[in-house]
Amino acid sequence: MKCRSVACIWSGTPPPHKVTAAAVINHPLTLYTGGSNGSIFCWSISESNSEIKPVAMLCGHAAPIADLAICYPVIASQLGITDQLLRTSGNSVALVSACTDGVLCVWSRTSAHCRRRRKLPPWVGSPSIIQTLSSNLRYVCVGCNFIDSVTLSDHVPLKCSIVVVDTYTLSIVHTIFHGNLSIGPVKYMAVVSHNEEFENLSLLLADSFGRTQLVSKSEGSHQDGEIGDNMIEEEHVLSITSCRNIVAFVSKDHCVFRLLAANIKVGEISLTDNLFLFEGDPTQLHMLGGMFLENDNDEITLNNLEDAFLGSFALWNNRGSAIVYQVSYQDGIFKCKPIYKIPASSRPLDVSLSICFIQLSSYLIRIESICFHLEEPSQWRPHVVLWSLHQQHDESEKLYEQCKMLAVGDSFTGWVSRFNSRNQNDLLEDANAIQAHDNRDNLVHVGQTASSTLVIAGNLNLPYAVVYGFVNGNIETIRFNYFQGPGSLPASPRPDVSSHLTRQTFSGHTGAVLCLAAHHMVGPVNGYSFSHVLISGSMDFTIRIWDLDTGHPIIVMHHHVGPIHQIILPPARTERPWSDCFISVGEDLCVALVSLESLRVERMFPGHPNYPAKVVWDGGRGYIACLCCNSSRTSDANAIDELYIWDVKTGARERVLRGTASHSMFDHFCKSISMNTFSGTPLDGNISVSALLLPVVEDCASNFEQVPSTSSLSSRFTNITEANSKKTARIAYPATPFILQSKKHPIKCSCPFPGIATLSFDLASLMFPSPKPEPTTEDSGKTLNPDHIILDDNGTSTDPSDWIRSLEEYLIQFSLSFLHLWGVDHDLDMLLVSEMKLKRPENFIVASGLPGDNGSLTLTFPGSNAILELWKSSSEFSAMRSLTMVALAQHMISLSHTNSAASSALAAFYTRNFLDKAADIKPPSLQLLVSFWQDESEHVRMAARSAFHCSASRTIPLPLCSQKASDHAKLIRSLSEIEENEHEISNTAKPSENGSNSELENRISQAEESNLLSWLESYEVQDWISCVGGTSQDAMASHIIVAAALAIWYPSLVKSDLASVVVHPLMKLVMAMNEKYSSTAAELLAEGMDSTWKSCIGSEIPRLISDIFFQVECVSGPTPNATGQRPTVPASIREILVETLLPSLAMADLMAFLNVIESQIWSTASDSPVHLVSLMTLIRVVRGYPRNVAPYLDKVVNFILQTMDPGNSVMRRSCLNRSKIALKEVVRVFPMVALNETSTKLAVGDAVGDVNNACIRVYDMQSVAKIKVLDASGPPGLPPLLSGASENAVTTLISTLSFSPDGEGLIAFSENGLMIRWWSLGSVWWEKLSRNFSPVQCTKLIFVPPWEGFSPNSSRSSIMASITNHDKSAISKENANKTTSHADSLKLVIQNLDLSYRLEWVGDRKVLLTRHGQQLGVFPL
Repeated sequence: MKCRSVACIWSGTPPPHKVTAAAVINHPLTLYTGGSNGSIFCWSISESNSEIKPVAMLCGHAAPIADLAICYPVIASQLGITDQLLRTSGNSVALVSACTDGVLCVWSRTSAHCRRRRKLPPWVGSPSIIQTLSSNLRYVCVGCNFIDSVTLSDHVPLKCSIVVVDTYTLSIVHTIFHGNLSIGPVKYMAVVSHNEEFENLSLLLADSFGRTQLVSKSEGSHQDGEIGDNMIEEEHVLSITSCRNIVAFVSKDHCVFRLLAANIKVGEISLTDNLFLFEGDPTQLHMLGGMFLENDNDEITLNNLEDAFLGSFALWNNRGSAIVYQVSYQDGIFKCKPIYKIPASSRPLDVSLSICFIQLSSYLIRIESICFHLEEPSQWRPHVVLWSLHQQHDESEKLYEQCKMLAVGDSFTGWVSRFNSRNQNDLLEDANAIQAHDNRDNLVHVGQTASSTLVIAGNLNLPYAVVYGFVNGNIETIRFNYFQGPGSLPASPRPDVSSHLTRQTFSGHTGAVLCLAAHHMVGPVNGYSFSHVLISGSMDFTIRIWDLDTGHPIIVMHHHVGPIHQIILPPARTERPWSDCFISVGEDLCVALVSLESLRVERMFPGHPNYPAKVVWDGGRGYIACLCCNSSRTSDANAIDELYIWDVKTGARERVLRGTASHSMFDHFCKSISMNTFSGTPLDGNISVSALLLPVVEDCASNFEQVPSTSSLSSRFTNITEANSKKTARIAYPATPFILQSKKHPIKCSCPFPGIATLSFDLASLMFPSPKPEPTTEDSGKTLNPDHIILDDNGTSTDPSDWIRSLEEYLIQFSLSFLHLWGVDHDLDMLLVSEMKLKRPENFIVASGLPGDNGSLTLTFPGSNAILELWKSSSEFSAMRSLTMVALAQHMISLSHTNSAASSALAAFYTRNFLDKAADIKPPSLQLLVSFWQDESEHVRMAARSAFHCSASRTIPLPLCSQKASDHAKLIRSLSEIEENEHEISNTAKPSENGSNSELENRISQAEESNLLSWLESYEVQDWISCVGGTSQDAMASHIIVAAALAIWYPSLVKSDLASVVVHPLMKLVMAMNEKYSSTAAELLAEGMDSTWKSCIGSEIPRLISDIFFQVECVSGPTPNATGQRPTVPASIREILVETLLPSLAMADLMAFLNVIESQIWSTASDSPVHLVSLMTLIRVVRGYPRNVAPYLDKVVNFILQTMDPGNSVMRRSCLNRSKIALKEVVRVFPMVALNETSTKLAVGDAVGDVNNACIRVYDMQSVAKIKVLDASGPPGLPPLLSGASENAVTTLISTLSFSPDGEGLIAFSENGLMIRWWSLGSVWWEKLSRNFSPVQCTKLIFVPPWEGFSPNSSRSSIMASITNHDKSAISKENANKTTSHADSLKLVIQNLDLSYRLEWVGDRKVLLTRHGQQLGVFPL
């Protein structure tokens, strides 16, 4: 499981966003807009405060967004509800997005993260439109095009693909059409007819010229159906929309309505006839789009659905003015009447404006994209206005009513006011710049817009600087100097300043900086002294190399004749001299290899047909792969791709692959590179290229088990020069610290879009231990290398283990500084700064984030409201962030006890206080928390359990909630029709008819059980799975764990029959031997055995014990060989099974356990580990529950003696030591079991039972055989004295035993009767030969007088009291309770059993009786 927390650092300007697609969710009110740069904005709409705010940015695409659609990855039938309830409840609703690069993403509305990210196969083409299938909301229909310049100019047949995609897996389930269309590029697609099996699926396709084509899957062919009496091919159609049987085609000056089935024109709206409705210059106005509005009041005419229609239609122009018409068609008559009007946008005419409208419930949203500088496409900003359609129009007074504007929002209002990374003077200058552009919506100055971003990770992959490249050509480096002081961590050179943040500016470019990279030199540089360089590529066709130590420029290179978009650094394991080189990719279709040692171009790779958008460098094999398009196209759609493979050493072109093969080979390159890089991605090193451009290979982090080569170490981990200080010190670091041997880096840096830097904190890597570095094989037997000595600022040496511990502490401080929610609890903030030495990142715009599938990210916008919105909407984010913060706080305590107060306060804040302060915060997901209960780190395990208990009562899953908990939490029970019926039946049922009520209750119970089982077995409804990288098996197991834990710890909050339903899945999970969950399941089964599970599985305990022994046998079995044997069960589970679960099962049914272990002697091998486990379990049971074992002492001792049988030498040899320990433990705990001084004889007396059948068995320890049976049934010669007691009464028998010093006699004391008896164990030779074990009577009987405080009762009646008639009340009480069952009597006797009696010999013929260590008397024999 992966627990990653993301911190986002924003630049001083908002990101650009030109809207290309939009989608809405009605419950809750949410707007999504997709941009031309691949970003998606999530807008929160609130009617109360009249404001629309962007709350999150969804980063999963690197190409323009083609379309957005709403889907439900889990269909309604799986939740047991209707489609209508699924739509209105908002549960499981998701956004599916597609970009022109072929990447699809599914974004969950509830968890706010990317559930699935996947790229369509190359043969599908470039997606252009997405349509959700109304019959099955889980599936979407995706239309894709193959467009190039030849197709657009010559009108040749267009190749198109239409596929049905499952939004849960993003896999193609059906191909509707794949071939050439008779129309142009698909601009519109409507589902005409379909069913759930996709057998009769028909689609209507339309191009930008109004031509249509009907594609039917059932016929396996397509039908041409061009529409165009008044519409000619040269006339461009701007928008196409449909509603039921009407299709509307919107062009610049009119809108035509046609019947879909009859293929005839029914009406038209002309711009010339309605020009007075639109504001502005008529010469500059034209229609832009239209859409049908959903209105519950509109009805279809009664005659026929095919030739009648009534509805609302919105039509808007290029300046944002819109008219809502009421459109009707009946009996061949078309009517169109304006009812509402939306005024035009108030933007200046010289401003570029892109307009679109979308309906949200009973509102209409106008989405504007604004740009003041056409030459700067990065300046597009969105503006959203919400209009109400609730007004009632008056037909007599006005032609139409103007809609009411309810809310306005954009992505940049107040942005700079939240930017505190500069001093007050800089803020004033920014404010003045904004004031100058106040009439243009407060756009920040163009010179401050970031065009590229880079996070420089220093040595040990720790981030120490953020670099911004701006549109005006400037470069700014912002460093967080968090690691300072003695023994400071290795980082890039930094100025000697008092603040923990410094800035550095690089000026020289005359165009926008498009790409950045930072490199630490491996080898020496001829004629130069720099070691850290910054490389920048710009729109001015130049590449500049800067010295990061001094800030001075080194060289300007002019080998490109076009803008430079990418700089690629050499990956890990790249040999010299290529390890000090970089690759530059420009729009001039050339790729160049530049050496930083010689500062010249070493190789040029020309001849690409187009700009190579994707370039990777395989340093191990010495190849460069460039993926580019083969045609110069004018659209963003996908063309035929080509892959060029170049040899770095020779500069020759090795191979060119086209089509699908090019993508397959490119993916292979990326995977091969990812396996050998530190970051686990194809892009290694400090570069600004977005990782979203390339395929992400999961779990391909560095496989380095050893330290890299010497050259790599010299460049990354040793001899760091401190610049900008008066004296230069050489600092050396351990060659093999633990973090360098880790496969994962604790902090990963990325820049998905310009102006955005993200820090991803991996909890598993942050929890690494701090062992003392061990010398490698090469260093063994040698003296300590000077490179292993750490020197602080004063030149004194430091222990390497202390340096590693300091590294851990600094990592946690850095992580907490960026992940903590500052400003909520001011007292806690002051405590963290003063005691834990955290440094609040006040000079950065820091926001939160949530990782998604395959490298996707959900980033909140700056501001506390947007960050809190993620806490309020996503229980997955709440769980992951709380788990991370609590685990780091606990780890901080283990590193430094001086931080205990601050760490404890921090843990309390994220487990309890934060939820109490903000009532609307979503509690953590219980399923996600239990997935970390068996984490490798103890701190993570403790944090997950603490968070679970603190939030369990707040977030019990709805199927598990009891009625009491549901009423208390005001949960909506209308999501399940079954639950509604149960509620109605329970309210209407009368208790008069007992028979019908019992049948009704059974029916309800069966329905609840069915619902519970369905929830336990479900796996598709969980968003947290993709958050932590889990599988469907994890989902089902977590459901079982959550249900079992709640049934044990919170039985009053869950349904009463939950325990009986979940116990069998819990047992199956234990037996599944799953490394993640079986141990947890075993712990829960053991913890709740007595209180919860025993009543449910009493008869199945013997079988479960046998299954555990079988698993123990598998655990200790031989390891599989190379022939492919089944691997053994994980040995880590054995400890839980043996030490926790097995003892609890043994105590739940001790008799069954003894029978099972006795049968294992004959059914398993003599040297089987099962026998040792049985002995260990017996020892634990004897120590933990001695009174419960007392009735079965004979079977316990017999089993121990069987394992010591000299006749079975194999078993005796393997079990003898453990058997002796078990036997001595039994003798120590139970006074009625005794060994003589020479350990040659063993006596076992009955502790409880029938007084008439009591006996003592004596064993010879050498032969492990029974030699005598002593009669302890009652006092000899006085049988009438016991007539008052019940003949079958269960009582205590033998309280303690002791052998005589010579071992030839045995003395026993019985509390029941207060008597001491003596037996002589001597026997003549013929008795030794006999196998007759007739009970031997005692030779002496001594009555013990009652001591002070002794109170006889029914269970401890005294014979002397019976003789003196002082126990009449006890006898009468026993006679009254004769009907008491044997089990109840045995339970009462066991509860009152006293195991503290002891007999000690104080002379040759005297014994001392003690109880609880106090003397009761000395008795002569």
